[in-house]
Amino acid sequence: MKIEQIYTGCLAQGANYIESEGEAVVIDPLREVEPYLQKAENNNAKIKYVFETHFHADFVSGHVDLSKKTGAPIIYGPNANPSFKAHIAADGEEFKVGKITFKVLHTPGHTMESTCYLFKDESGKEVALFSGDTLFIGDVGWPDLAQKAAHMTKEELAGTLFDSLRFKVMTLPDEIVVYPAHGAGSACGKNISKETTDTLGHQKQTNYALRANMTREEFIKEVTTGLTPPPLYFPLNVMLNKQGYESIDEVMKRGQHALDPDEFEAAANETDAILLDTRNPQSFARGYIPNSINIGIDGNFAPWVGALIPDIKQQILIVADEGREGEVITRLARVGYDYTIGYLNGGIKAWKAAGKEIDTIQSVSAEELAHRILGEPVHILDVRKEGEYISEHVDGAENAPLDYINEIMVQLDKDKTYFVHCAGGYRSMIFTSILKARGFENLIDVQGGFKAIKESGQLSVTDYICPTKLNKK
Repeated sequence: MKIEQIYTGCLAQGANYIESEGEAVVIDPLREVEPYLQKAENNNAKIKYVFETHFHADFVSGHVDLSKKTGAPIIYGPNANPSFKAHIAADGEEFKVGKITFKVLHTPGHTMESTCYLFKDESGKEVALFSGDTLFIGDVGWPDLAQKAAHMTKEELAGTLFDSLRFKVMTLPDEIVVYPAHGAGSACGKNISKETTDTLGHQKQTNYALRANMTREEFIKEVTTGLTPPPLYFPLNVMLNKQGYESIDEVMKRGQHALDPDEFEAAANETDAILLDTRNPQSFARGYIPNSINIGIDGNFAPWVGALIPDIKQQILIVADEGREGEVITRLARVGYDYTIGYLNGGIKAWKAAGKEIDTIQSVSAEELAHRILGEPVHILDVRKEGEYISEHVDGAENAPLDYINEIMVQLDKDKTYFVHCAGGYRSMIFTSILKARGFENLIDVQGGFKAIKESGQLSVTDYICPTKLNKK
């Protein structure tokens, strides 16, 4: 018997592969299914079921492709109504896999079809709970981030989640190991731990939402406090997970179209494709194709693509470090962006060698920013989230969260010079590249972001306020 959590850091997502006696299940698979197929083949195992805990909003699951390639049925819990063929399990229904058993526990609240899978070993002992977005380590799933249960308010959904946790989850043995679908960094919860598994007993002691003496009213208030609108791509991912999608094989084939500089330029001019440059921020700043947007592959790439490109059918042309083009296309497809139409063969070096036009972004150190402040009044834009800004920021800086760049852009003056920083330099380059593509020329990036500013000790910053205290307000 084998339990393997397959964790993907950029999405803070945990899929699970469980195997017994030559039979296996995959729970909440990622879009690219080849790793699961290869794992089963290496172990001489057959994938028997594909379990889905709910209709995911923050990524496109690989359930449809995995089922087609293996013949394994897709299993959902009660209330699910997908457009494709699937087995809708009853609450309490059991599935045998080799010598082990999975029991369906319908746990509505995050979404109304949300379901946990209780794993029992060959002796019938309850060993693990695959909890989806119902229970995280340190938190619980926010109620209905993207599906809009029309007949229920978020408070009613939270109350439903309270019942699911109290009467379905917390009654299980303390020694059970919890395997949630997400870890720290996911937008599906507000206080998720960096740990990706824990015992249920420890969670009862440490998870604010599982306090023994917590009333239903207290739970509803605490879970819904700070609930923000979901990222724009969440409802679109729910739709894909519910209705089905194009095979990942076709997506990869279309995207891996190598274009020489002339072909790339023609494609950019003849389509409405976004030019997405995925190199690291400082490499981008030193030279990029005019009107490109920088979202670095080595940061929170997929979530920021989802937050900033509203149409998942948007055509995209890729500029990447050589050899990483396939990785970029795959990670775009994980969040439903299937319309990559090609990439620049040879990368930015080939573009420069062809004598094509190059743009740059001025980037200064924290020390240079401090020097400029001494010489004249400057405008500083802090593009971190509001909570980060309130917690601690440069005196006089204006908060301009990247999440709300479209609203912020109309408030800025193209004739003014702005110094732009985030926490470490990733988001500020995204922000600056987008605004430059829209005609803002007087933008200067601050290398290393707030971390570098604070470490320099040359600029005054506000007194620190613990983010935990902010979350409780």
